[in-house]
Amino acid sequence: MHTTALVLFSGGQDSTTCLAEALAKYERVETIGFDYGQRHRVELEARTTVLAHLRARFPHWAPRLGEDHLLSVDVLGQVSSSSLTQDIAFEMQANGLPNTFVPGRNLLFLTLAGALAYRRGLEVIVTGVCETDFSGYPDCRDDTMKAMQLALSLGMDRRFLIETPLMWIDKAATWAMAHRLGGEPLIELIVEDTHTCYLGDRTQRHAWGYGCGSCPACELRARGWERYAASSR
Repeated sequence: MHTTALVLFSGGQDSTTCLAEALAKYERVETIGFDYGQRHRVELEARTTVLAHLRARFPHWAPRLGEDHLLSVDVLGQVSSSSLTQDIAFEMQANGLPNTFVPGRNLLFLTLAGALAYRRGLEVIVTGVCETDFSGYPDCRDDTMKAMQLALSLGMDRRFLIETPLMWIDKAATWAMAHRLGGEPLIELIVEDTHTCYLGDRTQRHAWGYGCGSCPACELRARGWERYAASSR
């Protein structure tokens, strides 16, 4: 009977959907975000916009939405070479992973989220990782989440639950989940206010939102929107 949650909130489609799901389930929900020197730093601005609009447009959720926490972890850019932290072209690497993979990113995020949840008395850690429609990142897999849940619970001597609402659904189903949770107002908020594009492009408006339209994140979001829109007709 958990009543409190901490949502890893980037300001993107997935984490916004996860935040809405947590607000529908838990009595007190806080958010945590990370500044790691990402090229798409505009997502940090999107975070504050989305949070403000959630409070204003969903008054039944507003009392549950608590404090937001933004942590600086620019050390990630110092220990890794990734197209998310450096101005290099997106490409596949020899190991079969895209160079958008930032080694250790989600592991560090979850560790810091666990430390904050411990201090804030929050029981559930919610993250939007998925291994259905995703780029192949090993730190998004269900096995990784189970291992992190065990490690955090043992290492802090407090039983944490890591919740992954999107783990087994694709991007079309993620759009559908958002509609189920908040109807057209939530879909509109996600389209207009969230940010996913790895290049940080907010100049091009598509049916699914803003972005360059060609980076891996935009392509995933666009394909999901097309399938969702087709099924909604």
